[in-house]
Amino acid sequence: MLCEVTVAAVIQVKIRSYSELSKLKTFDERFDYLVLKGLVGKETFGFDRYLNQIFYKLPEWLSARNEVIVRDNGCDLGIEGYEIHGMILVHHMNPITEDDIKNRSSIVLDPECLISTTLLTHNAVHYGKKENVIREPIQRMKNDTCPWRH
Repeated sequence: MLCEVTVAAVIQVKIRSYSELSKLKTFDERFDYLVLKGLVGKETFGFDRYLNQIFYKLPEWLSARNEVIVRDNGCDLGIEGYEIHGMILVHHMNPITEDDIKNRSSIVLDPECLISTTLLTHNAVHYGKKENVIREPIQRMKNDTCPWRH
């Protein structure tokens, strides 16, 4: 199933899909593909944020979310080696609108339009702050979290 979007959305933004994203092998390539460069404080749903709070508790969303997390192996942007240790966000690769949620547009539940991210990566995708995202997995060493044990 391919992502369906309204004509207005097509005019505003390039349509992104997991099929295309999965062809990109590096974190940087995937990040650059997804970046939206939104404005800080600009809300996707304006004053209707209650809609997404209801939507993100629906069984059909939770099922789609779980499917995406399993597909992505719990990794940031679905890249092996970037395992997410903590909360996993499932990001809509194409911005969704109030109408998309109210009309249950396929874009809101289609795994082809979704990707697993960390909160840091998710915010960077929306606001274009790639320098704030850890791009290389942290290499752990003995006692590296206990500075007094070196």
